[in-house]
Amino acid sequence: MIYLMLADGFEVTEALTTVDVLRRAKLETLTVGVYNKSVTASCGITVEADITSDEVELDRLDAVILPGGIPGTPNLEKSDFVQKTIDYAVENGKWIAAICAAPSILGHKGLLDGKNATCYPGCEVNTHKVNYTGAPAVCDGNIITGKGAGCTINFALLIAEKLASKAVSDGVKESMQCP
Repeated sequence: MIYLMLADGFEVTEALTTVDVLRRAKLETLTVGVYNKSVTASCGITVEADITSDEVELDRLDAVILPGGIPGTPNLEKSDFVQKTIDYAVENGKWIAAICAAPSILGHKGLLDGKNATCYPGCEVNTHKVNYTGAPAVCDGNIITGKGAGCTINFALLIAEKLASKAVSDGVKESMQCP
């Protein structure tokens, strides 16, 4: 199961496009309302999450995804539930993906130290320990990072490639008419 975390102030493109691509790849993906089932994006769009944090089954977790956005990223970072989920993923070798400002959450935990990563310019953390590439999407080990909203399809396709296969990811890319 892939859990994509939503907190008020999330970046709508980064969250919903990622879910769309992963569901097209036939990867079981649920949005999680971290604080409430009804969550409002940074642009004012309100969505109903599939489940709340109380319904997450960590023993089913294959990946956790953190979309960016302000104040979505700080709202995710201050959540004990999100921190616990990230820790569970680390301890159990599961996938962790974050885009835009959200890789800063991983950076604050030291999870990007010694790794290649990308994020929204200005959101870099521990710059002396992390190789920020500036690429649209980067995978290093079991951590996938994305640069920002305009790179969401690249980010989501990379997640699909790693959790399904390159063939599945390429098939979704072709069906969506991505260049």
